[in-house]
Amino acid sequence: MKVLDQIVLNFSQQGLLALNIVIALIMFGVALDIRWRHFIDLLKNPKSVIVGAVSQFLMLPALTFLLVLIVKPTPTVALGMILVAACPGGNISNFMSYLAKGNTALSVSLTAVSTSLAVLMTPLNFTLWGKLYLDFYERSDAGAYLVPIEIELFEVAQTVVLLLGLPVFLGLMFRHYLPRLTQKILRPVRTGSIVVFIAYVIILLSANFEPFIRYIHLVFLIVLVHNALALGTGFSLASLLKLPRVDRRTVTIETGIQNSGLALVLIFNPNIFPPELQLGGMAFIAAWWGVWHIVSGLILAGLWSRKKLNKA
Repeated sequence: MKVLDQIVLNFSQQGLLALNIVIALIMFGVALDIRWRHFIDLLKNPKSVIVGAVSQFLMLPALTFLLVLIVKPTPTVALGMILVAACPGGNISNFMSYLAKGNTALSVSLTAVSTSLAVLMTPLNFTLWGKLYLDFYERSDAGAYLVPIEIELFEVAQTVVLLLGLPVFLGLMFRHYLPRLTQKILRPVRTGSIVVFIAYVIILLSANFEPFIRYIHLVFLIVLVHNALALGTGFSLASLLKLPRVDRRTVTIETGIQNSGLALVLIFNPNIFPPELQLGGMAFIAAWWGVWHIVSGLILAGLWSRKKLNKA
């Protein structure tokens, strides 16, 4: 698996700027569907949202750390897994929840909460669990081969605020002051941003098709297991705390669909990870997550959509 670290992906600064714009557009579109009453509703019925937030930002990063301790991948692959787990829910989670006949209102509320919390929790989780794993790896026999990697909390937090916090704030303000225009552009912006993101992932993969095909077998299974862990975490916690079935579906999807696009932006940010570091493993994990969670989400949503839920 160490061979992944030697791979230099075809990803220019122009490509990074384009991805930044795509992620910001997606989060702006997400915010257009968020109303202030969603936050008020949480105060009235907070249990499902609290469970979803705990599953997303506490359980998943901690269990991911345990997974990398068991699997013992190279540091960059482990950091890629930890970074994806630290990110908020993906931009297509609301759509997946709708397809799965889950609680779409809860999904939107969880998106609002997770996106807001991500400004703080994504940097904290990544630096906490990332540094713990690097310390563990350095103390092991393999640590002698570790290229020094420093994780700067401030740089990660700054990027997350710019890519999540600012677009979401602008989206909320736009909806509040221009409600009629929001209704007209809401569906095109949401649909268009998802299509653009998927197209961007396809373009990124096509630009790196040869190394992707050659080395995908090294990360395919680990991403599959990691994604299954994320989905299982959401479902198990929601079931253990006896949430309604419709809410279990939503919490499961929100935990299993991660914002891997944000992870890619962080990975290719030279202020966070200098270009001289060999981080091919991180990029491969995030890029394949971006593909696989769409596949697994559609499969799960398709299976659940065939099952009838009782009114209770």
